[in-house]
Amino acid sequence: MTAQASSPSTEFASIEWRGRTVRVEHQWIAPERRDAPLLVFLHEGLGSVAMWKDFPERLCAAAGVRGLVFSRPAYGRSTPRAADETWDVDFMHRQAHEVLPAFFEALGIAEAPWLLGHSDGGSIALLYAARFPDAVRGLVLMAPHIFVEDVTIANIEIARDAYRSTDLPAKLGRYHDDADSAFWGWNRIWLHPPFRQWNIEAEIAAIRAPVLAIQGVGDEYGTLEQIRGIARRVPGTALLELPACGHSPHRDRPDAVIAAATDFITAQRA
Repeated sequence: MTAQASSPSTEFASIEWRGRTVRVEHQWIAPERRDAPLLVFLHEGLGSVAMWKDFPERLCAAAGVRGLVFSRPAYGRSTPRAADETWDVDFMHRQAHEVLPAFFEALGIAEAPWLLGHSDGGSIALLYAARFPDAVRGLVLMAPHIFVEDVTIANIEIARDAYRSTDLPAKLGRYHDDADSAFWGWNRIWLHPPFRQWNIEAEIAAIRAPVLAIQGVGDEYGTLEQIRGIARRVPGTALLELPACGHSPHRDRPDAVIAAATDFITAQRA
C-alpha cells in the first residue's frame, strides 16, 4: 500500500499591526523538503487559505518545493478588521511593507522565498520585491494589478451589487470567519474615488528577481496591459497569456499554470 501525504494543518502566528495583536492563519506544505526553495502563496482580494483548495499542494509537488499559504489579516480565519478600520489607497503597500515582513519574522523565515501572488496578492508580491529586492528569489504572478482600469472598477461594482442582493455572503462565509470583513475591506477601497489614481508602474522598476507573469485573455478584472506593463518595467519578465481563461488562471487553467510555474522555478534553480 502506498502511503498518502496528509493534508496541511492550520496554524496561527501573531504579529503586531495597526496598534493591536493580529493572528495570521497559515499552512505549511511539504516542510520535510528542508533543502528545497520556499514558495509563499499570496491570495486575491477575496481569497484565503481555504479558497486556494488543492492548487498549492499540486504546484509544490510538481515543482519539488516547500510551500507556505496564509490568509492576510481580515481574511479566512485570520483576525478580522476592527469595527472602525478602513483601508486607504496604500493598503497593498502596507501589506507588502509591514504585514509580510512581520509575518516572516514571526515564523523565523530568514531565507529569500519565491512569491506566488494572485490579483491583489500579485500586486503585493511586486511591491515587496521592489522594496526588498534582495529578499526575493523569484515571482510568479497571476492576474496582478499595476494600475486601475475601467473594466476592473465596473466588475467590482457588479460584485458589490451581488453581495447586497444574492447569496454571495453565504458563499464567502465558507472561506472566511467574517465575510463582511473580507468583502467590504476589499470592495470599498477599490471603489473609493481616490484609488483610481493608484499606480505602481514606476515602483516595480526596482525589481531584480526573475518574474513570470500569467494572465487570462478573458480576464474580467483587467486587460493584458497589466502583465505587458510589468514586462516593460522589469527586464527579462516572462509572460504567459492564456486563452479560455478568466481572472483566476489557477482555477480556469490549473494544469497550464502548474506546468509553466514548475518550468520557470526549475530553470532558475539550474
